[in-house]
Amino acid sequence: GLTRRRGGGGAAPETTDQPPSSSQNGSLSSTSTPTLSTANGYGGTALEGSSKVAYDPRDLDTTNEENKLPKLTILEEVLLLGLKDKQGYLSFWNDNISYALRGCIMIELALRKRIAMVKDSNRRRYPLPDRLVEVVDDRLTGETILDEALKMIKSSEKMGVGSWIDLLSGETWNVMKIGFQLKQVRERLMKGLVDKGVLRTEKRNFLLFDMATHPVADARTKEDVVSRVVALLTMRTAAIPSQALHKEGIQDRYTRAVCVACASYAASVLENALQRLSFDAREAAFARCDDILAEFSTWPFGSARTESTGRKREGQGAGSESLAGLVREVKKEMAEPEDLHFEVVATVLEVFGRMDSLL
Repeated sequence: GLTRRRGGGGAAPETTDQPPSSSQNGSLSSTSTPTLSTANGYGGTALEGSSKVAYDPRDLDTTNEENKLPKLTILEEVLLLGLKDKQGYLSFWNDNISYALRGCIMIELALRKRIAMVKDSNRRRYPLPDRLVEVVDDRLTGETILDEALKMIKSSEKMGVGSWIDLLSGETWNVMKIGFQLKQVRERLMKGLVDKGVLRTEKRNFLLFDMATHPVADARTKEDVVSRVVALLTMRTAAIPSQALHKEGIQDRYTRAVCVACASYAASVLENALQRLSFDAREAAFARCDDILAEFSTWPFGSARTESTGRKREGQGAGSESLAGLVREVKKEMAEPEDLHFEVVATVLEVFGRMDSLL
């Protein structure tokens, strides 16, 4: 009868304390039932990861940080908010999203505990954007854009968060540092979302040329992002509703909710998420995001006093209570009161607050 060879190159199987099974023989009859247990506990095919196929043991570690991270990064969520669902491209008139995405790179690296402020007591004498940042964990994240930025920060001299956002955006007059610019970030993020099954790729004709577009393929994923942002900006109680957060078990889910809302505000894509609201509710949501950005763009969080920004604030009392509750929850996610990772987050949010689109 037909036989199916197992193993590669005739190498001898690994020895174990368990008695040999029929699945570890040199050949397996087609009439017998193959088992999925080999010397290393995996099946015999390449897909299942046999003992003859090379693999990284870290990829098989189910206790790593991947179980605590959301499906999408902050960059991808902000990009989704700005993407036209059916057309599959961003607004041609939006000049802020590219700069905001570079800031999201720094936030994501900080929340993944890869970068932090340099621990120096003298740093408090300098403004937040001028405080030096360093790599504290050079393990790759698995996201190509994040890993590329991480390698740049590690191999370069220590610079401030504001300087890094400018360099990653290409906004520098120093020709010696133009190589730090991350190119085609939006297109690469879209292709990454295609790989994750959120978008699909199509070719669209624009009069004189064809361009690849990426319409939304998984509407539920984008709806989840929109619902979380809307719930966060329309809440009026001290308790944060679960609809504004990732599911239980996600690392730093309160901080991520704040960062997505503020980053989408700075990237001028927040209005896309608030289209379902009435005019008055939409204005109140923008004012609410102003208040959140003011509270979390200072260090330590919540130390800023509410200042007038030219917008009418309705329900200030209830809004203050909900802001205080949000600040408390974010502080609980910090490992210590002076968490240097979260100081990077506050710095990026301060840079966002100074963008021309918000002034």
